[in-house]
Amino acid sequence: MPICSADDEVLGVAQIINKATGGHEFTDKDEEVFRNYLTFCGISIANAQMFEMSITEYKRNQILLQLARNIFEEQTSVDKVVHKIMKDAQDLLKCERCSVFLTEDLHEQFSLLFESQRRRRQSLDLSAHPSTEPPRLSAGIPKTSAQGVDFSKIFDLVSGNDADKGVQSPSASTVAWLLESGLAKHVASTGEVLNLQNTGEDSRFQFTEEAETGFRIKSALCLPIYNRERKIIGVAQLLNKHNNELFDENDEGMFEAFAIFCGLGIHHTQMYENVCRLMSKQKVALEVLSYHATAREEDVGKLLSTISQTAQMPAATKIGLYDFRFNDFVMSEDETIQGAVRLFLECDLVNKFRVPYDVLCRWVLSVKKNYRPVTYHNWRHAFNVTQTMFVILKTAPFSSMFSDVEIFAMMTASLCHDLDHRGTNNAFQSKIESPLGRLYSTSTMEHHHFDHSIMIMNSEGNNIFQSLSDEDYRQAMSILEDSILSTDLALYFKKRGSFISRAQGGATDWTVEDNKSLLRAMMMTACDVSAICKPWEVQKKVAELVYSEFFQQGDIERTKLHQKPIDIMDREKKDELPKMQVGFIDSICMPLYKVMAEKWPSLHPLYEGCRTNRDHWQALSQQKTTIVLPEQTDTTSTGKRLASTSSTDDNHSETSTSDTGHSTIQTSEINLSGKLAVSSRECSTTDIVDKSADFTSKKTPLEHLILANKPKVAQDTDIQRICEEKRKEISWKRYTPADSKGQRIVQEAALKPRHAREEIVSHGQRTSSQPQQLCKKISRISLHCTDLEDVPREHIHNSRVCAIL
Repeated sequence: MPICSADDEVLGVAQIINKATGGHEFTDKDEEVFRNYLTFCGISIANAQMFEMSITEYKRNQILLQLARNIFEEQTSVDKVVHKIMKDAQDLLKCERCSVFLTEDLHEQFSLLFESQRRRRQSLDLSAHPSTEPPRLSAGIPKTSAQGVDFSKIFDLVSGNDADKGVQSPSASTVAWLLESGLAKHVASTGEVLNLQNTGEDSRFQFTEEAETGFRIKSALCLPIYNRERKIIGVAQLLNKHNNELFDENDEGMFEAFAIFCGLGIHHTQMYENVCRLMSKQKVALEVLSYHATAREEDVGKLLSTISQTAQMPAATKIGLYDFRFNDFVMSEDETIQGAVRLFLECDLVNKFRVPYDVLCRWVLSVKKNYRPVTYHNWRHAFNVTQTMFVILKTAPFSSMFSDVEIFAMMTASLCHDLDHRGTNNAFQSKIESPLGRLYSTSTMEHHHFDHSIMIMNSEGNNIFQSLSDEDYRQAMSILEDSILSTDLALYFKKRGSFISRAQGGATDWTVEDNKSLLRAMMMTACDVSAICKPWEVQKKVAELVYSEFFQQGDIERTKLHQKPIDIMDREKKDELPKMQVGFIDSICMPLYKVMAEKWPSLHPLYEGCRTNRDHWQALSQQKTTIVLPEQTDTTSTGKRLASTSSTDDNHSETSTSDTGHSTIQTSEINLSGKLAVSSRECSTTDIVDKSADFTSKKTPLEHLILANKPKVAQDTDIQRICEEKRKEISWKRYTPADSKGQRIVQEAALKPRHAREEIVSHGQRTSSQPQQLCKKISRISLHCTDLEDVPREHIHNSRVCAIL
């Protein structure tokens, strides 16, 4: 009779033979009794099987758990992990021999990844960095190729012989014998699980006796090892189960589960090895970078000798370091370096914190060296931001509001806040999926600037915080990080509302750390965009540099990324620059400077400068002026070119700025494109041209502007019309340069006004004689505005106005 479970599943068959009593025949009652008995037998057998299965599964789970623990405890070496895998496999499945074949080196996958990233960067022309392809793991054997399968390394463990000898590589003859049958290559290429219970009967493979040991393969269980991406990374092979038993389905299931953990262990160990190699490469790269990023000792010695000789160091007041209107365009590169050192000396930070002079000089030079020669976010921008921070900290009440450590950290952050800037913003780093963009999801460049600051300080002889106590050092580093990250405008917008409410509250205690931290963040932004508060001529030049850098990024986005840039970076909308500047001032600058000026009157010059420049940009936007941006990106040459122009302007501004009772006179200025642009000039009310009959009989554009009651722009149409009429009637006879080349240039002015104007400007930069300066000023301001002979000089008492005419 069948033995059935509760689900009528046949579990077995029971048979009774030869009845011992009665007529020796089984009756119907016997059948019924036997059937009822077998029902209970079926229940008992099913329960026993379930119990046995649970015990087996428990043991299996414990074995796999121990295997996982062993594998992930040892991740320093693939060889050690594989040796543990083979030893556990032999103990678990009771076999004579275990072999593992690694199909490829995982480092090749990382190599392909790095290569694809390198090619992508080259296609964008965004980086010239060399490929960072990691070195491949040296294979234990030469690669063997068959059926499209390559084995990079082979491990072999024989039960009882090598189990306790640690990791050993098989001999060349053993490797050849293991590969001879083709079993491992077949499984690696097909992913098939093979359980050969009698190897002699399978004609697909050729099994022979191992020459060295005489080992013969009788049965084999071979299956692939997968990583977490379901990619075959190896093959595991078991040979000859103990006691001549065969591998059954339970062995297959156990081995498959075993192989999953093996694949994960190998994969993570290979990743760990790769990370270790990359970290080693990074350490070497940082050592090389630190060496090349540090200033040269001869430059440090030169700067040190300049500091030691007080007469060679520029005085802070002489170069205007205490003035919000500071202009760096008139300074050479060496003078900006000396100026940066002077800022720290003026704060007395060197004496207070015992900073060695050679460390200070080396650090300043290293910081300058690590600013890239981009158009705007370069060393000069950092120097200007630091100077503005210096002026703010030197005015009441900020001089007493912050501790010396805070001042030290904020000055350091100002000079380092844009280190290694690439001329592109955070959004651009995310678009191209640069390493920086992947490293930092928010405030990408700001985090990099801070990291670069730490890298410089960690370089030998560059740690200006080296004499701080442990507590002061932690505080300085915290403020340094917070201050640099605060230059991210995204964080500025998040914090500005809270700052304005606290500043306008009136009862805010700014000595509380939370309030002081918020104030430091706003001060960093105020200094970062302080170029908007400079005198108009300086602000206009800075704006041209800023938008030139923006447009370079926009060009890359358009040509390389095939994306339309935003308006502020779109070169096709450069004529809207004044309008965009007004928007920038209204949305970012004006709210901050207004609140700070109302709260602290000592900062009113920043607000006043911002407001004045807004009026200028607003006037330009209404006239739809074309702004000509500088084409070169060399900041050194740009600085020299602008310095030349600024120095000439200053020669003509001394008289007008020294008078009292000012009223603003608007004049029309011709830029390089020949169109009108507006700039403000100041002169005393006593210097206004006398309204004589000779002068007022003929209306000139200059008269329209001089007679204005308040600062405003005269009618554009009248000015442009008269300019067109007078363009070809200009006489240069009153101004004859001393040299022959200057005379020739001036004589050609009436015939080629625009070309001659450019010649005069360049000639004026090469000579310093007064006639050439006057010619330059005439060409720059009044070439297209008025006839020089029509203006009565005897009625003009202001030397600046006379020079302009």
